[in-house]
Amino acid sequence: MSLQAPRGTRDILAPESARLRALVDAFATAAELGGYGQVHSPMFEQIEVFQRVGEATDIVSKEMYQFRDPGDRHLALRPELTASLARAFVQHRPALPWKAWYEGPQFRYEKPQAGRFRQFNQVGAELFGSDDPQADVDVIALAWRFCTGLGLGQLRLVVNSLGDRADREAYLAALAAYFEERAGELSAQGRETLSRNPLRLLDSKRPADRAVTSGAPDIEDYWSPAAAEHFAAVLAGLEALGIPFERNPRLVRGLDYYRRTAFELASDALDGAQDAVGGGGRYDGLVADLGGPDVPGVGFALGVDRLLLACDAEGTFPAPPGAAEVFVVDVTGGRQASLLAEELRRAGIRVERAFDGRSMKAQMKAADRSGARWALLVGADELAGGVVSLRRMRGHEAAEAPESVQSRIPRGGVVEELARLLAEGAAEGSGS
Repeated sequence: MSLQAPRGTRDILAPESARLRALVDAFATAAELGGYGQVHSPMFEQIEVFQRVGEATDIVSKEMYQFRDPGDRHLALRPELTASLARAFVQHRPALPWKAWYEGPQFRYEKPQAGRFRQFNQVGAELFGSDDPQADVDVIALAWRFCTGLGLGQLRLVVNSLGDRADREAYLAALAAYFEERAGELSAQGRETLSRNPLRLLDSKRPADRAVTSGAPDIEDYWSPAAAEHFAAVLAGLEALGIPFERNPRLVRGLDYYRRTAFELASDALDGAQDAVGGGGRYDGLVADLGGPDVPGVGFALGVDRLLLACDAEGTFPAPPGAAEVFVVDVTGGRQASLLAEELRRAGIRVERAFDGRSMKAQMKAADRSGARWALLVGADELAGGVVSLRRMRGHEAAEAPESVQSRIPRGGVVEELARLLAEGAAEGSGS
């Protein structure tokens, strides 16, 4: 049996890996424009970090990868990063407000499907230290600006409020009573969810459960005046920024720490059952639950794989250019190719070359396959004359005889000349 990546994981090769990196770079730019600084946290934590904030959720009770290390410490691979950042806040006590962004892999044992893996990448941002509804608007605006900046035009922002802790507890009691009266109408999985966390039934995609949840109580009827006022201010802030949104009283989040604002970003370009690309909300009790001060927080996470699927569906955000700009052909032993390639790379030019002493014809074919715009040729005549032959690559013209080279340039002027030609080509390509 051949060794393969474990089920639910995959290898990401170029050019897709370059596309993933470009997406993370774009998020870093968007987040840092808003004053968010990057935070790196461990890929595994003490299991209590996650148990304290959502033991009744599927993510914690069923989907965590957990283990004991040789020191008998009970650890878990992180299934999400908000709890990890809250733990980091408790440990380091940075100045408030603390605005942090992150990226990296998370781990959940769930059924693999399109855009959903057991190891998956996320980008996200958290803002600790403010209960101002405009802080909610700030993080939602970051998520919206980033996603639309990728070229996503079929994006929807869905918002709700889960009320304060007391509001949520009263609502959970009402939900439990409602669903228990109708337990026989729920699916088997729905009845199991009811026993753990009735709120999660509102998010069920199973037809039997959806039929029952359609008549469930609305969270809005349980909001305190303060929670209602907070949500109204969030909506007014979004309207002021021109960010369109939909209200959905059935919107809940997959972890128990959310209070007040909850939101989700979905793409109409994706399948309806799997259209979410990310979401977040407010979690004012999370830091205290982890042993820290009563510090409010709000944030979000976006699934990189889902975002790229949405980009594919809309034909946007392609992989960045990865082809070499220059291919060095050297039939004098290879040392000249090494020297030229290194000089050009130090000047920021993407360069490829051949190895193993291949013939001129074989190297020119490799240059053609590389997609390079220019070829540099070094033969015995060029080496003796202190020059390099420069040739423009057009389709399969590279397979023609070396006599068709475009020009010869002094060996000492190669970097300057190629930088000029590449800049001219870039200007032509941009239409300037």
